[in-house]
Amino acid sequence: MIKMSSIKLKRVGLENDVLQKCSRAKLSTCQDILSKNEVELMKLLDLGLFEVRSVLHTVSRKACPQFLTALEMKKDQSWQFCETGLKDLDLVLKGGLPIATLTEIAGPSGCGKTQFCLMVASKVAHMSVSNKKIPTQSVVYIDTENAFSAERLVEIATSNNPDMCDEDITELASNVHIFFEETCASLLNRLENMEEFLIEKNVKLMVVDSIASLVRKEFDNQLNKNLIERTNLLAKEANILKYLAESFSIPVIVTNQITTRYGKREETEQQEIDADTSEDMETPGEGGYVTAALGNTWSHCVNTRLIVQYLNAPYRQILIAKSPVAPFAAFVYRIQKKGLVLEDEGSQSYKGTDPGLQHIRVRSSLENMG
Repeated sequence: MIKMSSIKLKRVGLENDVLQKCSRAKLSTCQDILSKNEVELMKLLDLGLFEVRSVLHTVSRKACPQFLTALEMKKDQSWQFCETGLKDLDLVLKGGLPIATLTEIAGPSGCGKTQFCLMVASKVAHMSVSNKKIPTQSVVYIDTENAFSAERLVEIATSNNPDMCDEDITELASNVHIFFEETCASLLNRLENMEEFLIEKNVKLMVVDSIASLVRKEFDNQLNKNLIERTNLLAKEANILKYLAESFSIPVIVTNQITTRYGKREETEQQEIDADTSEDMETPGEGGYVTAALGNTWSHCVNTRLIVQYLNAPYRQILIAKSPVAPFAAFVYRIQKKGLVLEDEGSQSYKGTDPGLQHIRVRSSLENMG
């Protein structure tokens, strides 16, 4: 988790000359300042007592923000949204993915999780291409599965915006910044040091595809010690992602895989059995069911959960399984050149449950043989 005391000094509102002095003194975070006394700061920054106290006041207010009343929060809470490009889904979500929140899309492989991310990324990156009056809007795309395809990104963008010229395509592709992370440690380090990049590139969307793959490779959740470490790591990543989403008023999208659970639905994630090899198999028999990976604790970390699952080929379905603004709803779609394309029948309601226990339909063995 990014602690408030670890916020970069560049973001607290100090004057440029003070920032330069802090840089020369190798003071870069709120914690660096707050861990020094007034005399030490006077020497390090070559400032008078009044100026040092002013710096401490500014930094302290940022590191320990003032409380808000419920009435103040209600007045300030004007929901903003990022359109997905799926009109019926956006309509039910009251405008799209909520800005300043964490949205997860979970489901089996081949259902379109990465396609969904590429759709939203191309839409955000295209905004400043189509409207030269607004500053360049960028996307951060963190790929942990080597699933990102620049060709597919461009295909989705040009299919949805057929009037794009070569210059527009080049500009759009330049607005999407990809980071490839192969370990849990490298992903965590990337997230912890992302603030300056978000500011420098005017990032308006952040994607992590996927949040599950690295932890499932590095942690055996059948061992209790590993399960605790994994849960703590995921909680830390979730807190950082939420902090970035809220601080920069951007939507953050993460993708998640599926897992097989055995036992009663009410039991905890200790009964979760990772089953990457079963993603293309039908739901297990007695006592088993397929659901989103990473357990109940993680499911409560995300603000919005969308689930994608298989129907009869070539159709698939997207479910709103958790949302602060929308009811449970289901949409049928196909994957085409434009990305995910909803069928004309609109949304259908369904009886939802705890998002950590929602059953997910995967391909049957017969469908695989076909």
